[in-house]
Amino acid sequence: QVQLVESGGGLVQPGGSLRLSCAASGGILSIYTMGWYRQAPGKQRELVATIRSGGSTNYADSVKGRFTISRDNAKNMVYLQMNSLKPEDTAVYYCKLIGIKDFWGQGTQVTVSS
Repeated sequence: QVQLVESGGGLVQPGGSLRLSCAASGGILSIYTMGWYRQAPGKQRELVATIRSGGSTNYADSVKGRFTISRDNAKNMVYLQMNSLKPEDTAVYYCKLIGIKDFWGQGTQVTVSS
């Protein structure tokens, strides 16, 4: 059974940076596409970024140029570097393994506020 555990969230001022981490266990994760999603209060969960097994990436328009997704297959880790954070980036951020069956982490809160 795949388990995903996010970390790295917190409170940051507008313009600041955070790096989220997702630790994965329970499978050969290097063959799967991994993603970061977020859900703000009162809104639907939305895609932030994905990264394929070969390293190609995809970003939501709202985060292009500010966020970077990366992975370390040897460590079964996925990261989301978030720069130039805005109040509208405030949300719970979730890690997702995208496969025949999808797996989600429990989420980590990111709050951007002065």
